[in-house]
Amino acid sequence: MSKDNLFILAAAIIMACAGCTPDKRYYTIDGTTQGTTFHIVFQPQISSDSSFAAVRDSVNAILERIDFSVSGYNKESVLTAFNEEGNPHVDKIFLDNFLASVKMAEESLGMFDASAAPLFDLWGFGFRTGTEVTQAMIDSVLQFVGMDHFHVDSLKAGDGSDSILIQRDDPRCRLNFNAIAQGYTSDLIAAKFSEMGMENFLVEVGGEVYARGVNPKGKFWNVGIDRPVDGNNSPGKDIQAVVHIQNQGLVTSGDYRKFYIKDGKKISHSINPKTGYPVEHNLLSATVVAPDATIADGYATYLMVLGFDKAREVVESNEKIEALLIFSDGDSLKVWMSEGMDAISTGE
Repeated sequence: MSKDNLFILAAAIIMACAGCTPDKRYYTIDGTTQGTTFHIVFQPQISSDSSFAAVRDSVNAILERIDFSVSGYNKESVLTAFNEEGNPHVDKIFLDNFLASVKMAEESLGMFDASAAPLFDLWGFGFRTGTEVTQAMIDSVLQFVGMDHFHVDSLKAGDGSDSILIQRDDPRCRLNFNAIAQGYTSDLIAAKFSEMGMENFLVEVGGEVYARGVNPKGKFWNVGIDRPVDGNNSPGKDIQAVVHIQNQGLVTSGDYRKFYIKDGKKISHSINPKTGYPVEHNLLSATVVAPDATIADGYATYLMVLGFDKAREVVESNEKIEALLIFSDGDSLKVWMSEGMDAISTGE
């Protein structure tokens, strides 16, 4: 899932923002993780070098724990051991992502499916290199897709503690948490910030955002949604809409950056886990606002699989989420927003 179509409109926040008193300073942390970038803006309880260092160290520790748990690109992660070696012993981060994926699979009637990892690998969007895809190959893989192939168990350790196990009914069944892990990461960092007493912050990991409180200007946080056209590879350069959020998660999924052309045909990274094929429809991007970034992440992926008409029906019938959908109508781009979406469209 491509979520690099977000641009945080934080008005070039710097260490001591204009109008902020010394003890109300906002700080930023930027870096790379999980094969993408992260951008964090926060106001510590006390503005000082030691406060900044404590927050930075906490963020780095969380990112490292997540990388060694659910990253399919880390050869030493729990996920790699689970997929490649069949080791059923998992940690809490893995279990959290698994249970969130199970819940999302249930709510989406299987259209969101973390067990579709073999399909993503087959099409060249997963942890392995894709190849020429045939119907026979898809059929052979589909039999191992579905969260019902997995179940949670536990084992008593020698010291009396419980060891968490996730069993699978066939070693060819695999998991890929890419469609939810970065939203989870933003939520986990946000939870740590709240635990540290912070009330105003924005956490963005790979485009998945959670924002609490207010920005340095004392207003809601603003997030720009890029115009979803092929070739728009610079976040923030061409904005289609601006969304305002507070105490919410926001994630945008789109197919205009993560795709490839095969025999003149665009192959999207949004794959229907029921058919095994990349989707073909007019929905170009789906921005979801939800109580947290994990939920927003899952639903953004789900809506992109559905296409515009069905996605709109889901949003209108779901009180948990709001959405901004950008779709093609002939040669034009159109924007649809749910009634509760607080956003400004900046173009057609």
